[in-house]
Amino acid sequence: MSITIADVAARAGVSKTTVSRVLNGKGELDLRTAERVRAVIAELGYVPSARAVGLARGRTRVVGMLVPSLTWPWMGEVLQGAVDVVESEGYGLLLFTFNRGAESMHQFASQVSSQSFDGLLVIEPEGTLTYIEQLHARGLPVVLIDDRDHRPQFPSVATTNYAGGQSAARHLIELGRHRPLVITGVERFGCTHERLDGFRDTYAEAGIELDPRLVFEGDFTHESGRRGVQHALDQRLDFDAVFAHNDLSAGGAIQAVRETGRNVPNDVSVVGFDDIPYAQHTEPPLTTVHQPMRQMGQAAARMLMGYFGGTPLPEEPQVLPTTLIVRSSTAPKPTPRTSAPAPAVRSHH
Repeated sequence: MSITIADVAARAGVSKTTVSRVLNGKGELDLRTAERVRAVIAELGYVPSARAVGLARGRTRVVGMLVPSLTWPWMGEVLQGAVDVVESEGYGLLLFTFNRGAESMHQFASQVSSQSFDGLLVIEPEGTLTYIEQLHARGLPVVLIDDRDHRPQFPSVATTNYAGGQSAARHLIELGRHRPLVITGVERFGCTHERLDGFRDTYAEAGIELDPRLVFEGDFTHESGRRGVQHALDQRLDFDAVFAHNDLSAGGAIQAVRETGRNVPNDVSVVGFDDIPYAQHTEPPLTTVHQPMRQMGQAAARMLMGYFGGTPLPEEPQVLPTTLIVRSSTAPKPTPRTSAPAPAVRSHH
């Protein structure tokens, strides 16, 4: 039989509340009473459950994390960053995915109502933002990671998608690449618009208008990178570079370009976005815009931990910068060889 707090109280001749106060070190207690309770705890071998102690303190020492799916290429990095901080503070992490739509949401909502966690980290599953804003309004501390341009009514950690697009464009312009094919991400995501705008605006500043026929709507998959290149070839559109909105579609683009017998980086230079581990293993290794995904997970978890320690959650989003990582998939555009002038022919009279 497991020993309960009631057993301890009965043996020590005190109330359950007194035992609870001894366990939590709360309130002024008669020293002899406290020592008697501790002696009984030791004698009976009573081990308070972390959850019981947490509830007595008004804390579970668990952080919830809600994500769309674990299959997203950078999800592991964000999770690792959050776990690094949460575990170092002696908290546990309760993970919820949104793989099964309404059913997943129902399961998550039931955990919310039973107060299974003290605060929530969110990578927003589509269509859940209003619900999460309500939870925050009702007093649950929430931090959003990667706000996708939604600017919610609660704290968030974001990255510089627009500046990332700019850095990709500047790099390609410096290499003399004036006809880029852009393979975008999912159209409804804010990050897709920010990356495209940063890229397009930087080309415009250099006096180069992007050909609208060379902007292909992708969906962040390897296959959409292949399709984007194939589409441009089918339309007989000339391009000397590819800017893909993530590394997977950049990898698909590299493969499709090479299958046509062209060389990456000389004939076509390719830039990706994210800098997931895969980027170092494409052939050739991929130049890409690095998103600090692990640091974003850490920053969001630190916000929550700070809040538990009495620091108010920040009003403004915390924005972490992107950086361009140059590898071998980009190179200066080769200058066209001019044919040597024909030798002068002397006529003999």
